[in-house]
Amino acid sequence: MLDRVGDPQLSPDGRYAAFSVRSTDYEANKGVNAVYVLDLARGGQPVKLVEKGGSARWSADGRSLYYVAPAGGAAQLWRLDLASGKSGLDLGAHAAPVQVTHAPLDLGGYKLSPDGRRVLLSYEVFTDCADLACTKERLDGREKTKATGTVYDKLFVRHWDTWADGRRNQLYVAEFGADGQLPVEPTLLSKGIDGDIPSKPFGDESEFSFSQDGQTVYFDVRIAGTSEPWSTNFDIYEVPADGSAAPRNLTADNLAWDANPVPSPDGRTLYYLAMREPGFEADRFAIMALDLASGAKREVDPQWDRSAGSLSVSADGKTLYATADDQGQHPLFAIDAASGKVSRVVGDGTVGGYALAGGKLLLARDDLKRPADLYLADAAGRGLKQVTRFNAERLKNARMGDFEFFTFKGWNGEPVQGYVVKPVGFRRGHKYPVAFIIHGGPQGAMDNGWSYRWNPQTYAGQGFAVVTVNFHGSTGYGQAFTDSISGDWGGKPLQDLKLGWQAALDKYAFLDGDRACALGASYGGYMVYWIAGVWSQPWKCLVDHDGVFDARMMYYATEELWFEEKENGGPQFEHPENYERFNPVNYVRNWRVPMLIVHSGHDFRIPDTQGLGAFTALQRRGIPSRLLHFPDENHWVLKPQNSVQWHETVNAWLKQWTSAEAPH
Repeated sequence: MLDRVGDPQLSPDGRYAAFSVRSTDYEANKGVNAVYVLDLARGGQPVKLVEKGGSARWSADGRSLYYVAPAGGAAQLWRLDLASGKSGLDLGAHAAPVQVTHAPLDLGGYKLSPDGRRVLLSYEVFTDCADLACTKERLDGREKTKATGTVYDKLFVRHWDTWADGRRNQLYVAEFGADGQLPVEPTLLSKGIDGDIPSKPFGDESEFSFSQDGQTVYFDVRIAGTSEPWSTNFDIYEVPADGSAAPRNLTADNLAWDANPVPSPDGRTLYYLAMREPGFEADRFAIMALDLASGAKREVDPQWDRSAGSLSVSADGKTLYATADDQGQHPLFAIDAASGKVSRVVGDGTVGGYALAGGKLLLARDDLKRPADLYLADAAGRGLKQVTRFNAERLKNARMGDFEFFTFKGWNGEPVQGYVVKPVGFRRGHKYPVAFIIHGGPQGAMDNGWSYRWNPQTYAGQGFAVVTVNFHGSTGYGQAFTDSISGDWGGKPLQDLKLGWQAALDKYAFLDGDRACALGASYGGYMVYWIAGVWSQPWKCLVDHDGVFDARMMYYATEELWFEEKENGGPQFEHPENYERFNPVNYVRNWRVPMLIVHSGHDFRIPDTQGLGAFTALQRRGIPSRLLHFPDENHWVLKPQNSVQWHETVNAWLKQWTSAEAPH
């Protein structure tokens, strides 16, 4: 029920902060987004300007806000004009919002040109249609037909949680008229591009941008063809902003992932992120600079062994900003555009979004004890102060467990990091049951950040201590450390988990090693199935969420084949031995520990037959087990009431098997 603060946006002069807040309508079982604005010069309370809407962006003159909200059954772009006086904007006085797009389809994303004259728009369309209305007519026609079958002749048949229907996200441009309105039919910029802009399922407006003069548009896209499910070859294209020429590929020489084009203020350089290894989604994102006149490319940060994200550039073009996982934190970094020198701007915790304007830095930040709020600093991160406190009232009586990072010698004697969270109400001299959380990815990490799904504080609040380990394969410890898990899912990571568990027991006397359960999702779920067969001794119970049970079938059932092929050295039909090396299904004969399995019907990444198969194995072997199945969730459980059911079911399972009355 906490308010979720995000998407910070500074007005051009740096005085006002616009941002989104998602609240929960529990009865309606959904989140509701609103737009707030805060006067950073005066302080005080933020003002809610948009009751239902999001993706707020400032106009070039800083006197209006654009945002996305529904109208006539489709998501449209709106403009809210703010009154101004001698002391600045009057946030309490504004004209009625004005709808500026009138398309028959949902607006998928947008970006305003620097001068405010044009806007990039993304719509999901049938690419053989001549206009947006054609796509709407075709969709309406499908609703009327009695036949329900769909014929496919290539992959993706489905992706993440959605079945393919033949539509692609395409990029358009439109120019504002004298009345501030946009034409019903925008100009298609991505004509002839067989791919999604932005990418599916999680792409956003960071994948396209205007040049500073507004005359050129840059975007990244993966050409689909017939190889989309096993390719990570995104390229960056440029196209005239008036659509007068076809898009031109600027990074065809790199067969790996090129992303997030960011033009320099002087228009001479295009910065972007690039991986080097084709087919590897967790390769390091290097920051690249492309000289637009000569075509020469250079890596800006070759000495920085971190994978950059959320790339942006300062107004003077001298400094680049990026976030990255780093030693259990997710800070914001500044990178000198000329020398590549990297420095931390904001350190501990997780920076979830940021904006730069008027010499100021506005960011959304959270950590293991606090959900996200907004913080303000200068462009170098100095004078950091919290400027919103959205959940203060809800949290004033809530208690959190204290946490501590620890380091131990893991596989091959190499340093590995983890952390421990004390239970709420901790008393020295007492022992507490333990929730041993195994993160997913596998190229991910349990960082110092707040979560609405796998939050260690939910277990600390139930009286459990929490232990987690960022095993080999985790991010934020150098690319070699991340790479080391590929082809070795059940090897080095398992050794790290064993050694980390023992190191935690040795260091923290309050951990009751005889009352511990292991939990994990995705790769963490794979590891739960794996340890059920090869390392079951410490555990009183196991919890598996959307895990891989049969590595062989996983290859043929999942959608993103590049992941399986990278992790296992190629397709299953060419390297079957690699898929069997650490396959949990081959060790079911050793299973003995009670297990709760959670899986969802719309999980196309790891289909629910994996969970059903594991539950069948448990039941057939007579092992105490339970299956929680969500027919309407994907790889994550997102609906508010389903989330509550998930937590109540998991908490009850942990308590059942770690209680004093549990069988031993």
